[in-house]
Amino acid sequence: MVRIITDSSADLEPQEYQNLNITCIPLTVFFGDTEYQENVNLSKNQFYDLVSGGEFPKTAQPSPQDFLNVFEDAKAKGDDLIYIGVSSAVSGTLQGAHLAKSMAEYDRIHIIDSLSASYAIRILAEYAVELRDAGMPVADIVEKVTALVPRVRIAAALDTLEYLRRGGRLSAAAAAVGTLANLKPVVHLTDDGKVGMLAKCMGKVKAQKELLDYLARHEVDIAFPFYTIYSHGTENCEKLEARLAEAGITVDERQQIGLTIGAHIGPGASGFVFVEKA
Repeated sequence: MVRIITDSSADLEPQEYQNLNITCIPLTVFFGDTEYQENVNLSKNQFYDLVSGGEFPKTAQPSPQDFLNVFEDAKAKGDDLIYIGVSSAVSGTLQGAHLAKSMAEYDRIHIIDSLSASYAIRILAEYAVELRDAGMPVADIVEKVTALVPRVRIAAALDTLEYLRRGGRLSAAAAAVGTLANLKPVVHLTDDGKVGMLAKCMGKVKAQKELLDYLARHEVDIAFPFYTIYSHGTENCEKLEARLAEAGITVDERQQIGLTIGAHIGPGASGFVFVEKA
């Protein structure tokens, strides 16, 4: 048996993990002294409701022991295991998985760095499931999913600078000036898995134009899903979808961003995830 594993940064819902037969290792988030586990006792909407209450969350990656529990169970049952994790450039989660693999001493564990996050991981995981369910050998699944990694693209326009300030990624002075100027950052995951700035736009309309310009530079592979993504509140995403329709882009589903990225971008964000043609 081939097991597909992700962490909760892949942003699938609990029922989707179950339907796809994917094991999810949850990330932890703290609001003050209260600890939650994503998709266990904290849904996406509950998370954004807590954030809207004014308290900034702190996130924590799974421990090596969290991975080891899953890895040792696979070892005991003689299963192959593929873990597709959040970008090693933005989180130490993958490092914990590698440590757990060395502790398990089981060479049928395969770890893939998504070099991305959120629904980009979902696309990779869904592809792995498709190949697994078709009966493909584990080595071939790993090879094909790894080859897909550099083709998965994710970009989004932020509606507020407040959460970048709260998370220490932007100074209070810069956030104040940017807010007065109505700046809307447009970000993406770079080829090396880091958060990159595409542009700092004056207003939502220009930010969405920047997203469409980004999309125009990458030919969409329609063999894979095209997802629009939003954090909290769908208004901006709906406007983006209207512009995508005008550009002839078919959206398969609208998906809500979870806490891994949502903690840093805040409400009103909108964007998309797709696979670029090889």
